[in-house]
Amino acid sequence: MVKVQNRLQEKRIEWSYFLRPVVLFIADLLVVCGAMHLSLAAAEAVMGHSVYPPRAWDVLLPVLYMSNLLFADLYRTHRVMTDHARKIFKASTYAILSIIVFDFVLQTGGPLSRAFLSLVWLFGFWGLYFERCLLRWSFSRLGMWQTRVIIIGAGKTAQKYVRAFGAGVQIVGVVEDVQTRPLLQEYPRLGGFSDIESILKEYPVNEVILATPGLSKADNIALFHRVQPFVKHVSLIPNLFGIPIGNMKAIRSLNDQLLVLRTYNNLNRLSNRLLKRAFDLVAGSLIALMIMPIIALTALLIKLDSKGAVFYNAERIGKAGRSFCCYKFRSMYVDSDRILQEYLMKNPEAQQEWMEFQKLRGEDPRVTRVGRIIRKYSIDELPQIFNVLKGDMSLVGPRPYLPREKEEIGEYLPVICMTVPGMTGLWQVSGRSNVKFKGRLRMDSWYVRNWNLWQDIVILFKTIQVVLGRDAY
Repeated sequence: MVKVQNRLQEKRIEWSYFLRPVVLFIADLLVVCGAMHLSLAAAEAVMGHSVYPPRAWDVLLPVLYMSNLLFADLYRTHRVMTDHARKIFKASTYAILSIIVFDFVLQTGGPLSRAFLSLVWLFGFWGLYFERCLLRWSFSRLGMWQTRVIIIGAGKTAQKYVRAFGAGVQIVGVVEDVQTRPLLQEYPRLGGFSDIESILKEYPVNEVILATPGLSKADNIALFHRVQPFVKHVSLIPNLFGIPIGNMKAIRSLNDQLLVLRTYNNLNRLSNRLLKRAFDLVAGSLIALMIMPIIALTALLIKLDSKGAVFYNAERIGKAGRSFCCYKFRSMYVDSDRILQEYLMKNPEAQQEWMEFQKLRGEDPRVTRVGRIIRKYSIDELPQIFNVLKGDMSLVGPRPYLPREKEEIGEYLPVICMTVPGMTGLWQVSGRSNVKFKGRLRMDSWYVRNWNLWQDIVILFKTIQVVLGRDAY
């Protein structure tokens, strides 16, 4: 009976493995074709005349678009949704560029309308993204999205894997010799390392995760060789924690069986710095126009609520360690320093909290009535958009630290000062006030070392979600 159940389970895995990419491909093709025709209708409505391309493009455009989606590896590899969106974004952009090149080479009767191509990109990208979200949800409900995996190792590395990728996989169980690992309280222990072959025969899966960076090189290789014959994929997590991974590329030499991992210091390249600045200027200008009514209303409320200036302009550490004037709305009383010292002297617990976080996460007697509201939704930081347009700050970047914090920043200072600070950043969307000072430094350092434009876009969207979802301080 057990053998029959295992055989049926194995068949279900095989069917899911082959059916899912076929359904995704067909759905993508329908979205691309739909985006093409929707773009034609929208472009004609806006421009007032026909922009219909030659008939050859009815076939050529979907072929070029789908080819880029195939090259982006969007049908087999499981990814977190932000990485999935990044792949769709790049594939859509490359698809439009390849369409422009083919149009120039083939000269099929005049260049394609720029409005039409822009709309194809817009509708194509967002259509594919929402289609993938819908299919992911549908497949998950049917039990077909998650790939069944077995994790070998149950230490901290395995816990990190589960936290990052657990939503996209169905963890059958864990193979581990040490039976007291915390992860074994969440997932069944299938056996020890010596039982791997029998476990993989009993529990058929397509993929095994080797989360054993603590083993020696020889033991890891031996483990890999034992696992590989039983599964389609083996994912190995190497012991490379701490080095930049956001832009890592693998270089291989088959003759010498050599693997070289090359990392890039993206913010050390002029082209990337110009790209980041251009994004700040374009997106920052649009944001400034949208938030100007909020800035005007907030300034009026602050003036009516308490005595003092509307803005609190403080000195902050900028790029290369140079100081600059950071604009913020005043959210505290004018004599806030005196109020803080008196409060800390009367409240030892608050004093300990201040020493640990450099913030008071609960009641802060320095904050005005309007200040509580604008801090809750980070409205007090909106004037920093003018710092962004000036070039002192970026939309996304490290936290703007105070000059008096230089000593506490310590060894992280040279890395953090490689770029300008940001209105928002990685730590703001990863815990905000709940992250200790050292944790913020590690996050800011990681952000600088792993910078890419897509990461900035993701952080901006996450910032909106965080600000609307919970208090800032």
